[in-house]
Amino acid sequence: MFVSVDQDKCVSSGQCVLNAMEVFDQRDEDGVVELLNPEPGPELAQVTRNAAAACPALAIHIEG
Repeated sequence: MFVSVDQDKCVSSGQCVLNAMEVFDQRDEDGVVELLNPEPGPELAQVTRNAAAACPALAIHIEG
């Protein structure tokens, strides 16, 4: 699994962090998504997919 984010699309809702704090964080100054782990292991696959599905701006992209 490979994860990427489009920070320009991010609306700082925080749904990614709520779903997968091991993979995502938010910048302190504006709340925009930060990708902590672009290649999460199988144990994080479902929560990462949940985070992508919960993103209202569709700013999270998953391959694999």
